[in-house]
Amino acid sequence: MLTPLYPIYRHVFGISQLTITVVYAVYVVGNLTVLFLFGRLSDQIGRRVTTLVAFGLTLISALTFLLAYGTPGLLIGRAINGFAAGLGAGALTAWIAELEPRKDRARAAVVASAGNLGGLAVGGVMSGLLAEYVAAPLRTVFAVFIVALLVVSILLLRVNETVARKVHRVADLELRPRVGVPPDIRFPFVAPACMAFAAFALGGFVSALIPGLITQELHVANVAVVGGVVTVFFLVACLTAALSRKLRSWTAMFAGAACVFPAVALLVCAELLRSMPVLIAASAVGGAAMALSYRGSLQVLNEIAPQDKRAEVVSAYLLMCYLGNSLPVLGVGLLTTILAPARAHEIFAAVVATLSLAAIVTGAASRKRKQQQQARVPQGV
Repeated sequence: MLTPLYPIYRHVFGISQLTITVVYAVYVVGNLTVLFLFGRLSDQIGRRVTTLVAFGLTLISALTFLLAYGTPGLLIGRAINGFAAGLGAGALTAWIAELEPRKDRARAAVVASAGNLGGLAVGGVMSGLLAEYVAAPLRTVFAVFIVALLVVSILLLRVNETVARKVHRVADLELRPRVGVPPDIRFPFVAPACMAFAAFALGGFVSALIPGLITQELHVANVAVVGGVVTVFFLVACLTAALSRKLRSWTAMFAGAACVFPAVALLVCAELLRSMPVLIAASAVGGAAMALSYRGSLQVLNEIAPQDKRAEVVSAYLLMCYLGNSLPVLGVGLLTTILAPARAHEIFAAVVATLSLAAIVTGAASRKRKQQQQARVPQGV
């Protein structure tokens, strides 16, 4: 929802593009706090309680944005939003998987990822339309969202809890972080890690930097257009996640990596040519790249992670996702203080393409090594 509002914040609050990128990236502070301290909270106190706490924090975040009159309010609201999203995403993903009637984890993963990406798409178009065509754009968007949030919170009270044995005392909670990659899977881990970083870097670029590109480089002031371009990205990602369910893990990840190259090339061309159609095409291809890369790399990770180390390996993977979502955006923001935006975006494109190439090369090498190891195992063993 914030993405179409960034140009308005820049104008009303008189802040720079670098400040906008910092506001966007502060989100990862909340994500990392959850990852390191509260990643397993819902396993202990239950899915419903954890989700309702996350929704309560989301409400506080929305109220902070609603009442914000400067950069501090944006930073505080964004940090709380990141904490709430990290807490709620983990609990809800597990809850969906446990509620799936046939215990079909693949279907549950599609539902969870499509719901997540679908929400991002709806948020972009709703915020853009309200901000452009309704009075008080920086207030109305959050007022509507708060009402929707309260309705969904009430509906969640009717959903069955799936955690049977819950911790009832704070002293009994296990909050020690578990993040790491066992030595024997460190090389296979490189490919999904690179791909996750690249995929979320694309998402971060669209969410944080596309508004500036549209308003400053393409000279389009209509924030509904900003919301529309963002919606194309996440809508295509949502549809791709749903339609690619039957693709095998490595196939999906390599397909996502292959889509990254035309996506970043189109982004660069859209800016050079100042072309909105090319930018929309870049957004669509980028959405497909993100969905395939994320879904495929996560599935690959689940296949290579040892059962007794799965939680810490997944946490390491999520760390790459969160860092990919924030560090490249910050890097581009800093580069634009010394370089033209187009040059900074070209460097971003080169870095993301290099990461995708690294994922393809290391992934292919990892698969070849595994096949050779399997071939050396005697028959019947």
